[in-house]
Amino acid sequence: MKKVLAMLMAALMVAAMFTGCASGKSATETTAAAADASGAAGTVKIGMSGPLTGGASAYGLAVKAGMEVAVEEINAKGGLQIEFNAQDDEADGEKAVSAYNVLKDWGMQVMAGQVTTGSALAVAPESTADNMFNLTPSASAETLAMSGANIYQMCFTDPNQGASAAELISTKALGTKIGVIYDSSDDYSSGLYKGFSDKAAELGLEIVATTSFTADNKADLSTQVTQCQDAGVDLVFLPIYYTEASQILSYANKIGYAPKFFGCDGMDGILTVEGFDTSLAEGLILMTPFDANASDEATQSFVAKFKEKMDGLVPNQFAADGYDVIYALYDAMTAAGVTGSETASELCTILEGQFATMTFDGLTGTDMHWDENGMISKAPAAVVIENGIYVPMA
Repeated sequence: MKKVLAMLMAALMVAAMFTGCASGKSATETTAAAADASGAAGTVKIGMSGPLTGGASAYGLAVKAGMEVAVEEINAKGGLQIEFNAQDDEADGEKAVSAYNVLKDWGMQVMAGQVTTGSALAVAPESTADNMFNLTPSASAETLAMSGANIYQMCFTDPNQGASAAELISTKALGTKIGVIYDSSDDYSSGLYKGFSDKAAELGLEIVATTSFTADNKADLSTQVTQCQDAGVDLVFLPIYYTEASQILSYANKIGYAPKFFGCDGMDGILTVEGFDTSLAEGLILMTPFDANASDEATQSFVAKFKEKMDGLVPNQFAADGYDVIYALYDAMTAAGVTGSETASELCTILEGQFATMTFDGLTGTDMHWDENGMISKAPAAVVIENGIYVPMA
């Protein structure tokens, strides 16, 4: 119930906006009139940080470009404008805090998240102390949203995604002997593993091999693969990022080991790993709420604009989550009659009130909404890599 007080404060603020209005107009009409009276709507400064360089840069660059597509579309509409600033935090907690302070000095009024979980957890105390609204596209630790009334997620929490993966494996009968390889030094990977293992036990899935690695020993993952092979594993669950996953797939191929491989959203990007034989990802299953091959107009318009911006690169779910973050913020701000003159703290209170009741349709889901802890509710989905493209799982 951490956001109840914030919701009450938001309601009081909105009520105060209309106190003394004797015209008989509705709140919506009055807000619109106020915006008109002040002239054209102003500008809101939105900042984000993520790994724009380094090993995790595929995530950060995708989110940044997805957000930029949304900002360009919104600014072309007229009305409320967005000034956008993206900082490189290299997926490092200390650098993420430094990036946050740079953005504050710039005048940031709303934060569009950190991209990675570790960075987001490092910044959370700072943004909470500042009452800075923070909607992350992809930092998925369950503890993140619960750490402050100002923090919301566009992505699934790690335990929920892990549990959804176990349910899918069980429902589709994808494997009889399950193995897990995860990064015990990483919050994201550990959270996925816990959600998966708890749900697997509940569903009666047989996990016959569980092996891990850390950031210090991930250069060679052959031992972990061999342990799964020796245990007779026919499906390997990989709640890890794509760089390490590419090593695992490569070594499995080298020793002639061919189980099913199943990953989560951190696997999205494996087809872009430099030097990786992408044919080895054929048949890989991964959880993702976005399919760039979907035929709906919104998806295809986004894909075309993203590819133009990124020299032909096809957007992944991180790009789509970034796009949705900007539009969710925009929808909430315009619904509340935001003009851009508000302080960051005032905007935070307003947005908390909006996110408590709003639903949102975007590229990564429809009828999305947030609970009292800032965690999102949307339908999970999975794809299979076939002929080098994502195909929705039947």
